[in-house]
Amino acid sequence: MLIRLVEGQDTESWSHMRTALWPETVDQHRSEIAEYFAGNSIDIVQAYVAVEGAEVVGFLELNLRNFAEGSRSPKLPYVEAWYVKPAFQGRGYGKQLMKFAEEWALSEGYVEIASDTEIDNVTSIAMHKHLGFVETERVVCFLKKLSVD
Repeated sequence: MLIRLVEGQDTESWSHMRTALWPETVDQHRSEIAEYFAGNSIDIVQAYVAVEGAEVVGFLELNLRNFAEGSRSPKLPYVEAWYVKPAFQGRGYGKQLMKFAEEWALSEGYVEIASDTEIDNVTSIAMHKHLGFVETERVVCFLKKLSVD
């Protein structure tokens, strides 16, 4: 098992795994990855991959946010994406990806790291708790289209 910063050669694998995580945003993946490698990303400040042999089997993306539920920190690293291919889950890849993210955060002087998951993703919730995350809030989001009458 190898955890490392994502590299240009990982673009295709990274894009496919992002699509598995967020199928509704397929068109955005390649452009967001290109922005990251160009140093222009507003969504990703650090990205790591888990590699087994020659196969990229997982990834984690970090951003910096000015707010996270339950935190008083004015700025903190936020796990925007954390994914391990199903065939490789339960083998420590997710844990090691998070460890790398936490080590980077500590090296940058941060004292907290935040994350979120869908309310019904019991596997992710359990993994977060297993790794020491504390649930701070549950929320249901709403959106309403407005029309001028």
